[in-house]
Amino acid sequence: MSLSFMGSLQVNSMAALIPCHCFSSLANSKLLTRPRSPRNHMGLASTRQGNVGGMWARDIQTCCSLQSPHHHSQLQNKQKGKAFSLKECAISISLAVGLLTGVPSLEGSPNAYASVPVLPDLGVLISGPPIKDPGALLRYALPIDNKAIREVQKPLEDISESLKIAGLKALDSVERNVRQASRALKQGKGLIILSIAESKKDHGLELLDKLEAGMDELQQIVENRNRDAVAPKQKELLNYVGGVEEDMVDGFPYEVPENYQNMPLLKGRAAVDMKVKVKDNPNLDECVFRIVLDGYNAPVTAGNFIDLVERHFYDGMEIQRADGFVVQTGDPTGPAEGFIDPSTEKTRTIPLEIMVNGEKSPFYGATLEELGLYKAQTKLPFNAFGTMAMARDEFEDNSASSQVFWLLKESELTPSNANILDGRYAVFGYITENKDLLADVKVGDVIESMQVVSGLDNLVNPSYKIAG
Repeated sequence: MSLSFMGSLQVNSMAALIPCHCFSSLANSKLLTRPRSPRNHMGLASTRQGNVGGMWARDIQTCCSLQSPHHHSQLQNKQKGKAFSLKECAISISLAVGLLTGVPSLEGSPNAYASVPVLPDLGVLISGPPIKDPGALLRYALPIDNKAIREVQKPLEDISESLKIAGLKALDSVERNVRQASRALKQGKGLIILSIAESKKDHGLELLDKLEAGMDELQQIVENRNRDAVAPKQKELLNYVGGVEEDMVDGFPYEVPENYQNMPLLKGRAAVDMKVKVKDNPNLDECVFRIVLDGYNAPVTAGNFIDLVERHFYDGMEIQRADGFVVQTGDPTGPAEGFIDPSTEKTRTIPLEIMVNGEKSPFYGATLEELGLYKAQTKLPFNAFGTMAMARDEFEDNSASSQVFWLLKESELTPSNANILDGRYAVFGYITENKDLLADVKVGDVIESMQVVSGLDNLVNPSYKIAG
């Protein structure tokens, strides 16, 4: 079985949207797979950035043994990987032709699998510019509906765009952002306070006071023409905003389906520090990545990961894939394809879990394409450098266990929901600190430790306490 990513993010060519069951050897293309030994891998077909547009039509070479984030060792252990069938290859080629010629894909084809979706029109997929900042993605993913706090948040986030202006001219735009945010806070403070959960009221009010004071400090920074001090203060203020927004969430907003209620569940947010020892790099010896996990939108997926972290499952494990497209790990030594639960002596797997904008709870066990939700926007999209998701078998939605990957990509090249990843793989967090260093991580670098630094009290049904 192969765990596969199902898509190249090369938007320069139509290959960007083609499920890569049989991928082409486009310029330096690589097949991403879930790292494993002679067993499953998550097939994640990826292509390096390059001139693939003109090469697409003539360079398709069917390589019917694909890999993906769950398929890393498949490259090294071909005998363990399972070759794709001719039918699967035909499906992929048909999808490619359909995209290139405008012909609808496999709707009505007698050979089409139910798991192979009819791809929607590109105009549906490609909308406005995606939000790329992980902090902003996490703020907008919170289950709240308070326009007043969003009107404070938006101009503060817009400061990042203002700072792209050269020199001190940027400060004129920053000043407008700050004034807009300050005005929104003064006008909407009452509505903001009303939305803070009663049990968190004191903390929320404290953060609002810090936000108001910090806004005045930022205004003074701008007046002093101190450009270098703007970004750090902006980050501080947005942390206050995010804290106030989290204080608006009163309890957990929905019931997890009964089938999964006894699994480790993260009912809220948590943060993990991942310390990586970097080899053969004179400029970097080790680095610590801060990962924020979102249990509001992926309680089963995030809970499973936190439980493994508390078991020290990843400590001492090597990075098993790093090819410029993803960084991947989580494949244990030995014949197992994932984490073996000591209580059952079987591989613990979790369902595919996707939260969609406008829904009150996630969808389980099916991709959005399989559900026919082509226009749906995921709450946690693959927009940010360092987006974290679960690897799984491409044709088995509920096969994820312990293998995880972090996406490396240029967001401008992959419009939101047009990359064949959104809605097919379960995102459950983002790297929020030192994410740029992720590009320096290589195969063989070692995860020295993963440690939960906040939010562990949000973990329900922790299995690590039952069996070590």
